[in-house]
Amino acid sequence: MGCLHSKTAHLHSPEDPPTALPDSKKPDPGNGGDDVDQEVQVPAFKEYGLSELRRATNEFNTDYIVSESGEKAPNVVYRGKLENNRLVAVKRFSKLSWPDAQQFMAEAAGVGKVRHKRLVNLIGCCAEGDERLLVAEYMPNDTLSKHLFHWDKQPLPWEMRVRVAYHVAQALDHCSMENRKIYHDLNAYRILFDEDGDPRLSSFGLMKNSRDGKSYSTNLAYTPPEFLRTGRIIPESVIYSYGTVLLDLLSGKHIPPSHALDLIRGKNVLLLMDSSLEGQYANDDATKLVELASKCLQFEARERPEIKFLLTSVTPLQKQKEVASHVLMGLTKNTAVLPTMLSPLGKACARMDLTAVHDILLKTGYKDEEGAENELSFQEWTQQVQDILNTKKFGDIAFRDKDFKNAIEYYSKLVVMMSVPSATVFARRAFSYLMNDQAELALRDAMQAQVCIPDWPTAFYLQALALSKLGMETDAHDMLNDGAAFEAKRSNSWRG
Repeated sequence: MGCLHSKTAHLHSPEDPPTALPDSKKPDPGNGGDDVDQEVQVPAFKEYGLSELRRATNEFNTDYIVSESGEKAPNVVYRGKLENNRLVAVKRFSKLSWPDAQQFMAEAAGVGKVRHKRLVNLIGCCAEGDERLLVAEYMPNDTLSKHLFHWDKQPLPWEMRVRVAYHVAQALDHCSMENRKIYHDLNAYRILFDEDGDPRLSSFGLMKNSRDGKSYSTNLAYTPPEFLRTGRIIPESVIYSYGTVLLDLLSGKHIPPSHALDLIRGKNVLLLMDSSLEGQYANDDATKLVELASKCLQFEARERPEIKFLLTSVTPLQKQKEVASHVLMGLTKNTAVLPTMLSPLGKACARMDLTAVHDILLKTGYKDEEGAENELSFQEWTQQVQDILNTKKFGDIAFRDKDFKNAIEYYSKLVVMMSVPSATVFARRAFSYLMNDQAELALRDAMQAQVCIPDWPTAFYLQALALSKLGMETDAHDMLNDGAAFEAKRSNSWRG
C-alpha cells in the first residue's frame, strides 16, 4: 500500500495470530462423528492487496470462476490460491457497487469478526481503485443447490438434509448472538460443503451485494412478504428464508412457498416430498420438518418462530449423528492423518506456510550439522579458501533477504566448491527453489540434505513441502510422518 494510510488500520494485521473457531473444540452431537480438526484455525481477518488477489486468481481468469451463474452473475466468485498455498474464495463485486471504500471496509471488517465452525468464514477484503473484493475460506464440495437440484452420482440422503437444516440453524443462531440478525438472500446457493462434507453457511450473505442494493436477488416468489411490501428485511425475514431452504431439502426442487403451503394445508405432504427419499425417513420426522417449514413461512412476521426454536425442532430429527458427512454424501476424502508431534518447522511445512519455514531455517542456521557424521567445520575450510567463505556469506545474505534467485546462484557455486557436502546448504537451496516455483529441483535438494544427515527431520519436512507443491499429497504425508518419527527419536535421546 506504499505510504498511504491503510483503510483498515484498525483491523488485524497479517501477522496477527489465527482465530480459533467458537466451540470448535467441543464435541458436537450433530456433526456426524469427530468435530472440526482441532489444529485447524481461521486466519486473522486482514486487508489484501489487489495485486496479491490478481495473482491468486490468475488475473481473475474465467476458468477460476466458481459462481454457479458464471460470468453472468453481478458479483462473481473465483477460486484462488494465495502465496502460502491456502485456497480461498474471492468475491468480486460489480463496478461501483460500493463507491465508498471506507464504508465497504468497515462492513467487511464487521463481518470478519463473526467466526464459527458452521460459517464459511470471511478472512479478508480489498478496496483499491474501484475494485471491491471479499476473501473467504474455500469450500471444495460445491453448494447445496448443486447437491439438491443438479446431482451427479446420488441424491442427497435424508439424514444429510436434516444435518444441513441443523448446521444452518446453528450458524444463524451464532450470527444472531453476535448481533448479526440480518442474513441477505438465504438460499441453497449460500450453503456450501467443506472438505469433510460438512455444510456451512456463506459469510458473504452477511453483507449486501451493494451499498444500496437489494437484499434478495432470487425470484420474488421466494422473498418474504414484508420485503415485497416495504423493500426492507427484518430478522424474521431470515426465518422465512430458512423455511424456503427447508422446502428445498424436503422436495429436492425449488418450490414456491405459496404452492408448498397449499399442499401442506391440503394435507398432501407426500406430494411435497422428494421421491428419491422413499424409505429413508420416518413419516413422523418428515411431518415435523414440514410443520417447521410451515411455521417459518407464515405471512405475518410475528407468527414465525425464533432461531432457538429451529434448533430445538431439528435436533431430535438427527438419527445418524455418528456417521461422518462425507460418508453420507458418498464423497471421497483424504484419510491421511498428520502426526501430532510435529515441531514448529514440521507444522509450518504441513500447512505450507513458507514465511514461517523461512524464518525457522534462518533461526536454525547451521547448528543442526554440529553433530552430523560428516561434520562440516566452516571455520576449518574457510580459513583455507577465502572464496568459499565469501560465497557462503553472500548466499546466506541473499537467503536472509529473500533474494532467492541469488541465493540459488551462490549456494550452487558453494556446492561445487565444498569438499564435504552441507545438509543446510542443500536445505536452503531447496527452499529457494520452492520460492522460485521449481518444486522438482527443491525435492532433489531436500533428498540430498537427507543423504548428508540421514535422520535429519528438516530434510524430511522439506521433502514433504516439495511433494505437496507437486500435488503428491500421500507421499507428502508419509514424509511428514517420517520427519515426526525422527523428531521423537531425537527428543527421547536428549531426555535419556
